[in-house]
Order: sequence, then structure tokens, then C-alpha cells
Amino acid sequence: MDKLLLADVWAHDFWFALPLVIAVSLVYAATRHEAMEPILRHALRIGTWIIAFMAVVFVVLSVGLWYLSWQQ
Repeated sequence: MDKLLLADVWAHDFWFALPLVIAVSLVYAATRHEAMEPILRHALRIGTWIIAFMAVVFVVLSVGLWYLSWQQ
């Protein structure tokens, strides 16, 4: 039961990454374009890449931790 509660606390902390992803993708896109429409399209694309990369890293780390806990 404690592990489930701890997982909920960790998942809650991931919401803090959302404003950072938005800010980073908007700033990065704004350094590449001048008009608003290309900035927003590029920011959406970069934001999707960042979130996908974070999800892949999360899954790899979760599987690795699960494997290590299973070995003990």
C-alpha cells in the first residue's frame, strides 16, 4: 500500500514539468521563427518530442527499477 501511495506522490510531481516544457518549446521555437503561426507549430512539435523523450526515459527507469527490485 505504501508503494502505491509513493507512486501517487511522484506522479503528482510530474505536473511541474508541464510549464517548463511549454516555456522551453516556445522559447526554442521563437529563436527559429519570427511569425506567430510558425512559432506555435514548431513549439507544439518540439513540446511533443520533449514529452515523448521524458516518457521513454520514465519507462526505461521504471522497468530498470522493477527489474532490480525483482532481483533482490
